[in-house]
Amino acid sequence: MKVQVLLILLGCSIAYQPVQDRDSADPDDIKEIVNNFGYDIEFLQNHLDDLIILSNKQGSAQVIVAPQYQGRVMSSTSEGKDGPSYGWINYDLISSGESRPQFNPYGGEDRFWMGPEGGQYAIFFQEGDEFAFEDWQTPSALDTEAFEVVEKSQTQVVFTHDFDVKNYSGATFKVKVDRTIRLLGREEIESELNVRLPAQAMNYVAFASENRITNAGEAAWTKEGGLLSIWILGMFKHSPRTTIVIPYDKTIGDDVPVLNDSYFGKVPEERLKVENGFIFFKGDGAYRSKIGVSPERALPVLGSYDAENEVLTIVKFTLPENVSDYVNSMWEIQKLPYGGDAVNAYNDGPLEGGDDQLGPFYELESSSPAKALAAGASLQHTHTTIHFRGSYETLDQLAREILGIGLDRIEQVFSQP
Repeated sequence: MKVQVLLILLGCSIAYQPVQDRDSADPDDIKEIVNNFGYDIEFLQNHLDDLIILSNKQGSAQVIVAPQYQGRVMSSTSEGKDGPSYGWINYDLISSGESRPQFNPYGGEDRFWMGPEGGQYAIFFQEGDEFAFEDWQTPSALDTEAFEVVEKSQTQVVFTHDFDVKNYSGATFKVKVDRTIRLLGREEIESELNVRLPAQAMNYVAFASENRITNAGEAAWTKEGGLLSIWILGMFKHSPRTTIVIPYDKTIGDDVPVLNDSYFGKVPEERLKVENGFIFFKGDGAYRSKIGVSPERALPVLGSYDAENEVLTIVKFTLPENVSDYVNSMWEIQKLPYGGDAVNAYNDGPLEGGDDQLGPFYELESSSPAKALAAGASLQHTHTTIHFRGSYETLDQLAREILGIGLDRIEQVFSQP
């Protein structure tokens, strides 16, 4: 108990110091503390209003949810308050109390956004903008506005929010969001992943975000005026040995590209590999890059393996069959505004022209299709995150059953010439 209190006190002293003071602290102390779930609860409770903690009966699986940040899942653990904390949290920004004008990267394992980001129907740019970073603006409803809590229990919380958003082409959308965060038990995990969890000792935490947007206006949303999508992004702690794994449909003809890696410029070969139905992408937080997979190529699952901390992360999401209209978020006027991605992954790194960066962290993302909604009609998307921690043999078995590939290959892919 004394050790736990000491860690929390030391963590608070580090977190509340300016960045330059924290840089002089012992890196091992900082790493141990910021990976502690109990510390994250303490830190966030000191800075955010009405923080919600979901928990199973044993207290091993827990999830931190922040109504103030659009009902965002800030972090989770599979081993209680003394266990590791899986979500990336921007301690410096949150403790500063600052509100940045363009975007506030507070962190979090599951945040609610909407697309498209760029293009003629963009909601992150306004008419006449040059699609340059200086003009990029996150809508306040997705950044600084709180979501209202409708109901909550030990394992679930329900939110709602109403707002207007205008796109690059001048169309205004009246949107109602309903969002539920739900902690999943063993049977629900097995059903979601279609696996039998190993009987041997293993720790896990799983939560689903169930998201619905409704056309709350009087006019229908049309493809000619622009459509919206639900976009869920999860920010996770990086490590030098984290590899993102995205299975894809290799039976599709060569006329459909396997991926899009041109968001921030072509990704170097030593950071991105494609082989035999799998995309491998470094999640080391050292090089800013992003990739996307089309709905034709995507499968409803992706994941990552952090070999340094022995964590297997799985994301499962709804991917409707025979639906190809997904908003395009490329920062340009587009020939195919509904030829976007169903899956994205992002690796943070230094911004162009300097050493500054948002994180470091990496992201696993999924999107819903775009849909022309009549007044009162809705669009739904579910994004489920599961973290497994256990023996190498146990995690390897799960990776093979869920992702279709073993840990040995995941670890070797970037270590071989």
